[in-house]
Amino acid sequence: MQKDILKLSLSIAAFGKRVAVGATAIAVTMVLGSMASTTVMAAECENPDSLTFAIIPTEETVAELQLYKPITDRLAEQTGKKIEFFMPTSYASVVEGLLSKFVDVAVLGPYSYVIANSKDSDIEVFATYAKKPGHLQEEGPGYRGVLVSKKGSGLIKIDDLKGKLIGLTDPGSTSGNLVPRVVFSKVIDMDIDNFFKKAVYTGSHELSTVAVHKGKVDAAFVASHRFDNVVDKGEVKLEDFNIIWSSPPIPQDPFVYRSPLCEDIKASIRKTFLGLKDDPNAQAFLKNVKSNTFVPMTSADYDVIRDLKKAKDAKKAAN
Repeated sequence: MQKDILKLSLSIAAFGKRVAVGATAIAVTMVLGSMASTTVMAAECENPDSLTFAIIPTEETVAELQLYKPITDRLAEQTGKKIEFFMPTSYASVVEGLLSKFVDVAVLGPYSYVIANSKDSDIEVFATYAKKPGHLQEEGPGYRGVLVSKKGSGLIKIDDLKGKLIGLTDPGSTSGNLVPRVVFSKVIDMDIDNFFKKAVYTGSHELSTVAVHKGKVDAAFVASHRFDNVVDKGEVKLEDFNIIWSSPPIPQDPFVYRSPLCEDIKASIRKTFLGLKDDPNAQAFLKNVKSNTFVPMTSADYDVIRDLKKAKDAKKAAN
């Protein structure tokens, strides 16, 4: 168990420091056969008339749809495809859309990406956004899970929360469910279900933040950048909250596509997002996500989340 914890710690730390062909006839035949095979594989790539795009739900998914319009317009221009927008109801619905091949391009949470990729390796991450510094958010392609309570509640340290009502986000959320159940449980040396009176899912980080502010829950685990969004909208003030605990860095939300799509389509999708910084029409979107640019990401960048999931699954199996 100690080795697993050490491995997990090293993995988190690693992410924190980052943001001759023969001349015989047989050989020739093998090479020609390989080339023919590659040609067949290329011919079998998917080239649909339209692409379906989806995002994980937030409190303002409908408003975000409008902010994404310049992106979907750019995606249509770059790919030459009609772009359909899928309105999700949960993290799971986006994952299921990808697994069923209904969704082609999507924004996932880090945890939901790892779950989806473990079920189908054709779900491939290609980019994320690098965040500007904010109230709690640090600069770069990472964020933190933070545990917050309302100022004046008397809940100012971890021990004060024992037996209290805690807000989580969604079963597929990284900072709003996975990190509390794996990383924070090590801090308190017990399952969070045994430490808190009850855990409730609010549906989004924004709703969790508001629930704390309105006294609906005693405290909540939220993503640093999502918390900042609620402050920036004027719904709450930073000084209204106690910041009780903060997690190690977590890689930002992965933008993914299905790898069977033809290479030229995938290249156009990558160009759509990685070139947003130079697109005047995309500046409102980048401002909304508190970013100046997108950066390339690979599956290995999310190994820290895989380690967290592995630890969670092992813990569940042991119980």
